[in-house]
Amino acid sequence: MPSALVVGYDPEAIPGVDAGALRKGLDEELDRFGEHGIDAAMALVVFEDSAEAVLVAALTERPWDVVVVGGGIRKAEQLLPLFEEIMNLIRLHAPQAAIAFNTNGSDSVEAALRRMRARPARTQQSGREAARKPATGSGRG
Repeated sequence: MPSALVVGYDPEAIPGVDAGALRKGLDEELDRFGEHGIDAAMALVVFEDSAEAVLVAALTERPWDVVVVGGGIRKAEQLLPLFEEIMNLIRLHAPQAAIAFNTNGSDSVEAALRRMRARPARTQQSGREAARKPATGSGRG
């Protein structure tokens, strides 16, 4: 079964919003993944030192097929350092995963499906290109 990890900003850390309602919407979106045959989980982070630990634990839980990064993290200029950290942690701890971006909390499934559909073609092309390239040396410097 394909798998997706959704990384989002913790609604409890957003001042002036109904965190319960926002969380309900996020949970409903996770349920939609199941309707598409995708095993999904969510990692909610905040802009503090704990973000790295939370994200690394989620990224290393299993080999994810795709990691969806939420718009709340990407779009807020003040969260740019967090967005950079997230992207680098994905690259380090889930290098096999495609990376997708949603526009809001209710289109994460579509974002994941978009990247999952794109990956097979790219993987096949990379395999053909690798087959055409001759091996270079023994790997010793």
